[in-house]
Amino acid sequence: MDNLIPAPVRAGAAAPGTFALDRATTLTAGSGTGTTARWLRTTLGAAFGLPLAPGSDGTGNTVHLRIDPAKDPEGYRLTVTPDAGVQITGGSAAGVFWGAQTLRQLLGPQAFRRAPVGSAAPRVPCADIEDSPRFPWRGLMLDVARHFMPKDDVLRYLDLMAAHKLNVFHFHLTDDQGWRIEIRRHPRLTGTGAWRARSKYGHRASELWDDTPHGGFYTQDDIREIVAYAAERHIRVVPEIDIPGHSQAAISAYPELGNTDVIDTSTLSVWDTWGISPNVLAPTDNTLRFFEGVFEELLELFPAATSPFIHVGGDECLKDQWARSPAAQARMTELGLADEDELQSWFIRHFDAWLTARGRRLIGWDEILEGGLAEGAAVSSWRGYAGGVAAAEAGHDVVMCPEQQVYLDHRQDAGPDEPMPIGYVRTLEDVYRFEPVPRGLSEQAAAHVLGTQANVWTEVMQNRARVDYQVFPRLAALAEVAWSPLPAPGERDFAGFEHRMAEHYARLDALGVGYRPPGGPLPWQRRPGVLGRPIEGPPPQV
Repeated sequence: MDNLIPAPVRAGAAAPGTFALDRATTLTAGSGTGTTARWLRTTLGAAFGLPLAPGSDGTGNTVHLRIDPAKDPEGYRLTVTPDAGVQITGGSAAGVFWGAQTLRQLLGPQAFRRAPVGSAAPRVPCADIEDSPRFPWRGLMLDVARHFMPKDDVLRYLDLMAAHKLNVFHFHLTDDQGWRIEIRRHPRLTGTGAWRARSKYGHRASELWDDTPHGGFYTQDDIREIVAYAAERHIRVVPEIDIPGHSQAAISAYPELGNTDVIDTSTLSVWDTWGISPNVLAPTDNTLRFFEGVFEELLELFPAATSPFIHVGGDECLKDQWARSPAAQARMTELGLADEDELQSWFIRHFDAWLTARGRRLIGWDEILEGGLAEGAAVSSWRGYAGGVAAAEAGHDVVMCPEQQVYLDHRQDAGPDEPMPIGYVRTLEDVYRFEPVPRGLSEQAAAHVLGTQANVWTEVMQNRARVDYQVFPRLAALAEVAWSPLPAPGERDFAGFEHRMAEHYARLDALGVGYRPPGGPLPWQRRPGVLGRPIEGPPPQV
């Protein structure tokens, strides 16, 4: 029990000894626990070659799942004794599922394989574990726009999230470099916008190019499968359609969406380099109607039960074209807006009202605070703590994900072997000492911090192996920050966490995760000669 990640609230031994699972062990699933029962048969059944046949109350050689609504909804109690077997009691179906993740860890790294590798009966140490999460939002943002991630790889990441008790998948589906979701009423979004002729290799200042055409998208049935797969694992999905900036892929498909009175948008193609494109959406009624159509299809694909929040981006919207556009200036005059920041605020407020009327909540990057934020909108605070603090103090819900702390595209070490080194050094220990609730935040405002998430921007992650390297093992540290009741950052037992990680690396090995080893990148994980953009020194606390 000294190797669980994330660390539980309380763990002890219920009795001496162990409980052995064998072919006679049954699975007794109480009302509402069917998703966990299916998951246990699929994972533990496969790993150990056990049928885990349906059981009934009153038998000892069983894994018993039940719900007790008196518990925290995501909380659980896991007890293991030689006579009574395994008992998992959760406050809801989600709590039972998280308890099953702990059971899997107790069974050792073999429980993370897809088929048996030995004949000995698996044994669970006798335990009494009481647990519940610190935050209701424990997330991972995955950018599939810069480099497309095939559907099976997305499903794999949902499994990896579930193994770490992460429950929010922020799905960044559109950007300047690609549109990744099928919208049937606007087929050119994927017919044209999902593909680019080449890609910058390394940082945007690099002289290297990958001349292989790049692209891909998820069909609507792919999306339904991803959402259903996430729901089975009690993971909410937050789809992101980035507007009004980061929209060059959409404009390349439908040039009338851009500022046609400033540039000839028909000459634009899907962007092939990184950074911030100046080509943004025009603030016209046609643009509003177009994206209302996009969101109508999006809401059908992402049901409210799984996706109460819809992310609209709102970040890094360069306003030079609006400043030069007679049409944009006329719209500002018509609406009585003082500047282009207020024009963006009007754009975001429009979709906030549109989503609210349909029972959803808008969330966006912290730039949506500029020019005024609609009541009920939530903020992903990425430029630092400041945006999140301002939003929380104003009564808005916040997800803390400052780039200086939890952007996993940032490099993990200052050494010369780090592949395509981007940003500040953020070691495993740095992430472990990240605190989502900054000091000085009032108690009332702190209640608006929903939680935290790690963000994974894939400009320099061309494939699954590169994503694995950047994400792990640091995602394990973020998972503990989001779940466990840790002390203040300077008082956290990182040595103890490292000790627990020794076992966790074996779990990741069994899962086939290409993580960064503690001693540094392996030869095939390096990218010598490919330019990055390292930033020296400690990151600022902003």
